[in-house]
Amino acid sequence: MKISNLLVLILVLLYISASTEWPTHTVCKEDNLEIYYKSCDPQQDFAFSIDRCSDITTHTFNIRAAMVLRHSIKELYVKFDLIINGKTILTYSETLCEPGHSKLIFCGKKKGEHLYYEGPVTLGIKEFPQGDYTISAKLTNEDHVTVACADVTVKNYLEY
Repeated sequence: MKISNLLVLILVLLYISASTEWPTHTVCKEDNLEIYYKSCDPQQDFAFSIDRCSDITTHTFNIRAAMVLRHSIKELYVKFDLIINGKTILTYSETLCEPGHSKLIFCGKKKGEHLYYEGPVTLGIKEFPQGDYTISAKLTNEDHVTVACADVTVKNYLEY
């Protein structure tokens, strides 16, 4: 019995190390709005959810996000790309953490710490764009190392 359990554990570990990409996670799926994400960091996945899909069309909505940090965050930079039909249409970047000026509660967290946020997020846009598109998001630290990375697929057919 113990040998079979050990064999199963070894096979699972081999499968995980041989896997080249993370699964696609469903954030929400309603009649006219679907959102999926997939980690684009080959070494780390993370958890992300929202209360209700339709809340995204409001100015502020509640999220939950969690991960274990593989790298410390003294400085943190985010870059978003809006991709439609394989072409980058819009790029946005911002500094989120820097010495003496931090916009997020997890600035200063160390490697190995558990990062968890549950609460409101404000996008700063009045309408969520209609259509099918991808938002590529990448968070990097002061060493230009990827802290988190995701490709988010949005299918929005809501009428405003």
